[in-house]
Amino acid sequence: MIRVGLGYDVHPLVPGRRLVLGGVEIPGTLGLAGHSDADVLLHAIGDALLGAAGLGDLGVHFPPDDERWRDRSSVELLRIVRELVRNAGWRIVYVDATLVAEIPRIAPFRERMRERIAATLAVPVGTVSVKATTNERLGFVGRGEGIAALAVATVEAVTEAGRS
Repeated sequence: MIRVGLGYDVHPLVPGRRLVLGGVEIPGTLGLAGHSDADVLLHAIGDALLGAAGLGDLGVHFPPDDERWRDRSSVELLRIVRELVRNAGWRIVYVDATLVAEIPRIAPFRERMRERIAATLAVPVGTVSVKATTNERLGFVGRGEGIAALAVATVEAVTEAGRS
């Protein structure tokens, strides 16, 4: 059995925070506000994987009112998601993700993001796609007030647990 999950996340850009996208720190003066490190790309991927495995969403597993997750690395959260997906009887087949941002330019960091995501999910780098686009200066993303990300994840059942 094969399943597909969809993930979406958005966070506002604010001064005084590190900008982490795809597990890679991006130099600059603005970062994303959020309970964890606010890595929208990894959050969208995590939600896509949890959805594909029928395991809810990030808010179920890492509630924003739980202080254990404050300022935690989203790489760490994605590792936990990977184990939840595996323990439920699913194998990660492919992840396709898109960042939507006016700033920063993503191209110089894309390959490092793919490598970091693949290593975190323990999958070959060729099974991770990271793309970027702008919002054509429309809406809050277009005004440079935030960054959004979308992701699709494909998983395949490897045990009877995954077939239920």
